[in-house]
Amino acid sequence: MAWAPAAGPRPTRGLAHVHREALVHAPIDETFAFFSDARNLEKLTPPWLRFDVRTHGDLAMREGRIINYRIVLYGLPIPWQTRIDVWEPGVRFVDRQVRGPYRWWHHEHRFEAAGGGTRVIDHVEYVPRARWISAGLVRRDVERIFDYRQQTLAALFGA
Repeated sequence: MAWAPAAGPRPTRGLAHVHREALVHAPIDETFAFFSDARNLEKLTPPWLRFDVRTHGDLAMREGRIINYRIVLYGLPIPWQTRIDVWEPGVRFVDRQVRGPYRWWHHEHRFEAAGGGTRVIDHVEYVPRARWISAGLVRRDVERIFDYRQQTLAALFGA
């Protein structure tokens, strides 16, 4: 399956991947609507990151939407800004980091009808900011974030 490219040059060195799939017991329209609300990211992100959506007002997702967040990583507050580069309602959307903790972050969210529910597919490509120091640590943290996300999806929707 081909993944949507992020805008700008895709790095060729240091690129890491995370891929997760979860089957949830909810129809695709309900599942996609949940993911389409940026405020629900706080529910899907581990509490140890203290994730906070900083964009106020209209958060309706669409191509070109910029959303500002803040996370706290190892005690340091880190601003994070993403842009929705691809928006295909009911099918997928792609967010790309504009500013934030990574040199490169490209996250495709894909939704497929499956087994009376929805298969939620997360595919992330990223490059840590300080590859030579933090690659292993960053990979562990990203894996933990998506493990938490899968557990939370199971709790919210049943899996």
